[in-house]
Amino acid sequence: MIGDGKAAQAYRAIEQMIVFQQLGPGSLVSESLLMERTGLGRTPVREALQQLARNRMVEIHPSKGVLIPPASVESQLRMLELRRVLEALAVRLAVERSTPDVRESMQQLIARLQSETFDLTTYADTIKETHELLVAGARNEYLADAIAPLQGLSRRFWFGRVEDDAAEIAAGSQLHVAILQAVLDGDADAAEKASLALNDYLVEFAYRTLRP
Repeated sequence: MIGDGKAAQAYRAIEQMIVFQQLGPGSLVSESLLMERTGLGRTPVREALQQLARNRMVEIHPSKGVLIPPASVESQLRMLELRRVLEALAVRLAVERSTPDVRESMQQLIARLQSETFDLTTYADTIKETHELLVAGARNEYLADAIAPLQGLSRRFWFGRVEDDAAEIAAGSQLHVAILQAVLDGDADAAEKASLALNDYLVEFAYRTLRP
């Protein structure tokens, strides 16, 4: 994964445009447009696009442009099969390995998730921070590299299809609080159970998008 610096800044900016469909599914965009939108140069944008392509967020077509592929329910469900297993492992490891500073940040996130009134943008940022913190607590860089693109794709699907913002944000916040609290309590079984409950919610949400 891209770490710090301008390439990471470009990655985050472009990913957010994709998640919130400022770059719509099926659209073809140019590097120059992304440079203009991000305010960054060709090299960091190109590096970000290479990583986004590896993470299946974009498709790069030389001499044509960058395609933002559609996100289907079928691909979301297949992705969630893998995310389910990796996140269950991540939270169990986080119970064992979280450092005091990570645990303090988890406590702060619980407070935010329980008290703040979110819009979609602030909720997206907070949930991404929650995922990153849990993976940081697991202290396994290979797991971090494997799980980050799955969570990015999952966010893209969810934010692209959410209809009742308040209800879905409330449901998601409660599920993430349960995971964080179980990790803080040192209960690996409860943390895994809470992680699986979040995955069940995401699967059910995906099926719900198929209903008229």
